[in-house]
Amino acid sequence: MYDHKTGDIVISVEPHFLDDQSAPEDGHFVWAYSVKIENQGTETVQLLNRYWRITDAHGATREVRGAGVVGEQPILKPGQSFEYTSGTPLPTPSGIMVGSYEMRDDAGRVFEVAIPAFSLDSPHDTGKVN
Repeated sequence: MYDHKTGDIVISVEPHFLDDQSAPEDGHFVWAYSVKIENQGTETVQLLNRYWRITDAHGATREVRGAGVVGEQPILKPGQSFEYTSGTPLPTPSGIMVGSYEMRDDAGRVFEVAIPAFSLDSPHDTGKVN
């Protein structure tokens, strides 16, 4: 589990390799990642947009931007959390993801919340360090 707190918002991410959706012999590796967004503050906030930077084991980077997450722009009152699961494919057996959410508070202030960098590791990764 990977966690990061920006202001009063805590983001937790847990990635899982999906062996049943992957085809290593074809260079196709798939992960699911579960995200929990917690509002530990005293103001209501809404998630407006997402940004992801996904990097494979060869260093190739893909950026993803869009409104909300899984088709929603959740509103989180103080003490509430929102959880969702999504996924990403890669052409390599490992990689890394990092990103941010654009959020707005009750006063209309727009701010960014960091999503912690997390590893995408599969049992097919045979790379060795040193």
